[in-house]
Amino acid sequence: MRKTRVLVVEDSLTVRKYLVECFQADPEFEVVAEADDGKKAIELCERLRPDVVTIDMVLPVMSGLSATEYIMAYCPTPIVIVSASTNRGELFRTYEALAAGAIEVIEKPLDDTSNPEWERKLLSTVKLVSRIKVITHLRAKLGQTRKDPPVASSLPSRQGPVSSCQYLAIGASTGGPQALATLLRALPADYPLPILIVMHISPIFGVAFADWLNDHSSIPVVMVVRDQPLPSFGTPCVLLAPPDRHLIVRERKLMLTYDREIHSCRPSVDVLFQSIAEEIGKLAAAVLLTGMGRDGAKGLLAIREAGGLTIAQDEATSVVFGMPREAILLGAARHVLPLEEIATTIASLAVAGNGGKKS
Repeated sequence: MRKTRVLVVEDSLTVRKYLVECFQADPEFEVVAEADDGKKAIELCERLRPDVVTIDMVLPVMSGLSATEYIMAYCPTPIVIVSASTNRGELFRTYEALAAGAIEVIEKPLDDTSNPEWERKLLSTVKLVSRIKVITHLRAKLGQTRKDPPVASSLPSRQGPVSSCQYLAIGASTGGPQALATLLRALPADYPLPILIVMHISPIFGVAFADWLNDHSSIPVVMVVRDQPLPSFGTPCVLLAPPDRHLIVRERKLMLTYDREIHSCRPSVDVLFQSIAEEIGKLAAAVLLTGMGRDGAKGLLAIREAGGLTIAQDEATSVVFGMPREAILLGAARHVLPLEEIATTIASLAVAGNGGKKS
């Protein structure tokens, strides 16, 4: 059986040796090289072409973010971030690395002593990520970390009437940071549809995600922290489910719960979408973006059956075509669109949702 070839990038010798020992203890892995800075990581990745790279964000010579941007632009390789970053600035760099094409992030071990549970998590994550066929990200080639927002245009005629849409719900997982930033950059500051988002991200790394999205959006982005009234149409806002809490709409309120995980996820896209189908129905538009697994597929179908507008991201622009594919197979997606066409479509709802009048 062919082994999974790993490049380990970590400047701490103690942590790096621990990571290497974890991989060497599993016969399915082969550590092809080690690097202690970002520049060496790039050189080794280009020369050895590993199956997967584990990388820290804080590195000498060249940061983990810069190395990730270069690798994903010039020699695309599945990347797992292994980081202890917990302050706001370092978390932002982690989100930028995910937006640049890194697949997953897990916390760095607290020390080099044996931690079987953490070791199992590391190995299972890297195995899963190594099987993903990654796409090229052009940020490094373009010399920028942001793209100009797509220009909103009138809703394509093939999508039919959507004048009833007054709320927008979005679900995302692997590859979600870049996709969400792209969509939010396409929307004007006075976008009238309140936007509800579920993004799969661990509690450790999710605490500042709303702040990072806010930097990419003209519309205020906040994390829902307590039960609150559902904003009305005409209230520009982006409301993000917090890590480890389900976000639901019930009796015109936004509510948070610790109910059981769905598809091993909390928050779950299915939970939000199902509640929207029941409470908002045909007044809702819902988008299911790139992600691993099948969370969101049944919920998207419920919204479509309730008369809402449903969209799934296409395979070509998805980092992982798991969640959208499951929705398409169920017949949940009324439209399957590339990311930038999703952006122009939801931007056009600013007029359509108000009966064709500018808000």
